[in-house]
Amino acid sequence: MVTFEEFKKLEIKVAKIKEVQDHPHADKLYVITIDLGNETKQIVAGIKMCYPDKDALMGKQIVVVNNLEPAVLRGVTSQAMLLAASDEKGISLIVPDREVSVGSVIK
Repeated sequence: MVTFEEFKKLEIKVAKIKEVQDHPHADKLYVITIDLGNETKQIVAGIKMCYPDKDALMGKQIVVVNNLEPAVLRGVTSQAMLLAASDEKGISLIVPDREVSVGSVIK
């Protein structure tokens, strides 16, 4: 179990995808540049199989955990983690149901 106090430590925000590149060393990964309003970060995400059209991701608002320790995935640093649901049909990004300000905090 996670306590409410532990959950409150997570900084979950709305980000906007600014750039999507193929990962140089992994077929299933993208390297994505996101805008968080007051900062830009790079994330590495394994969504390529369910989102093969990079252009369709451009400008999309997504939900990210912003305060995780950076992780190196196949040689590329990821500075946050996007949130997605997964089932037998694949991956679905968690997105706001309407356009909100970039950097908005998820509560």
